[in-house]
Amino acid sequence: MQMRYPDRKSVYGWAMYDWANSAYSTTVMAGFFPVFFKQFWASNLSVHESTFWLGVANAVAGLLVAVMAPVLGAIADQGSLKKRMLLAFTILGILMTAALFLVTQGAWLMAMMLYIFGAIGFSGSNVFYDALIVDVAEEKRLDRVSSLGYALGYIGGGLMFAVCVVMTMNPEWFGLADKSEAVQFSFLFVALWWGLFTLPLLLTVHERGEAEPVPWKRSISAGWRQLVGTFHHIRRLKTVFIFLAAYFLYIDGVGTIVRMAVDYGLSLGFRSDVLIRALLLTQFVAFPAALAWGRVAEVWSAKNSIMACIAVYVGICFWAIDMETSRDFYLLAAAVGLVMGGIQALSRSFYARLIPAGQAAEFFGFYNMLGKFSAVLGPLMMGAASILFGSARLSILVVILLFAAGALLLYRVNVESMDTLKKSVYPSGLGTGRHNPAGKPD
Repeated sequence: MQMRYPDRKSVYGWAMYDWANSAYSTTVMAGFFPVFFKQFWASNLSVHESTFWLGVANAVAGLLVAVMAPVLGAIADQGSLKKRMLLAFTILGILMTAALFLVTQGAWLMAMMLYIFGAIGFSGSNVFYDALIVDVAEEKRLDRVSSLGYALGYIGGGLMFAVCVVMTMNPEWFGLADKSEAVQFSFLFVALWWGLFTLPLLLTVHERGEAEPVPWKRSISAGWRQLVGTFHHIRRLKTVFIFLAAYFLYIDGVGTIVRMAVDYGLSLGFRSDVLIRALLLTQFVAFPAALAWGRVAEVWSAKNSIMACIAVYVGICFWAIDMETSRDFYLLAAAVGLVMGGIQALSRSFYARLIPAGQAAEFFGFYNMLGKFSAVLGPLMMGAASILFGSARLSILVVILLFAAGALLLYRVNVESMDTLKKSVYPSGLGTGRHNPAGKPD
């Protein structure tokens, strides 16, 4: 008997999780933690030492999540555990974020450890959040639903960040002593926001897996076996393999622009308040843009829409070379917002079409693993180019190579052949909607 997809309430419940945890990525990861780590927790270290340890924290968190993601996804698929594992990682992230409120000045090691585990909670929960999209949306609506999630994430994360920025700029309005206390309360508010807006997903989204839960030990054992098999499956699913290679390259370019924009702006002499306002502008432009790209993809196809986003990013790189004024930086930030949500949302929904049914968490584990390694090649290439050319402006040109290589591989992705390919690789039905859970006989 074919199961029906949930109603609109479940779709919005799923998308609200992006609204919930984007407060962490925007306010903590991109906004306040790097600055507060240097100026408050690690104030007893030199500038170079604090930079080093902040880099270690990001590297360790990213590496752990990248390594864990495929295993966790495989385990979740075996036992229909996506919601429960999402909740477990969410609780970890919330507790670690709230605990930052209690870290005193100079306790940089404690702050770093809490940040690492908070980032693991955030990134780990996204593995299962992404995988749940196939439980709330049928194939023809994947683009629109995925775009809705990213859109709500941008507006939710932007709103939380805006409130926290106002609070730190005017702490007396909120009865706080100074900016440092305001930042500490911001971490607590993000934790509360994250927990509150996770409830819609927990209450409305239901997995379309097995009705009876599979024991944990069985799930873990079967998950490891499935993980080993996934490497073999991806290698034989040429279309999936090529897309993942393309995604790895162009999403590294996207991540490089996001993470290096502030550093690039500072190197050109822009004030920090200009950069903060530009970050907020990007968030709020990305909200309607992500929704619009979902509609465009339904007419123009997700693949063609992603290619268009890549073309815009290439134009942004060329534009950034001649940027001179604050107005230029704001326009550049708006342009990034126009395509940032679209390329992320459509990549997720496009990938969801390519993977075998019943193995969403497993395959999204690999997808998220590549995403966690984003912004690794690009910054290294920019740094090397900056030394070689002696110019920050020219260094951004190397990012174009990532977008170009990603576009060439994406062009080779043959969507039409996917159904035939799935049937040839999964003759027992795994690629056509049947799922053999945790060692049960077929």
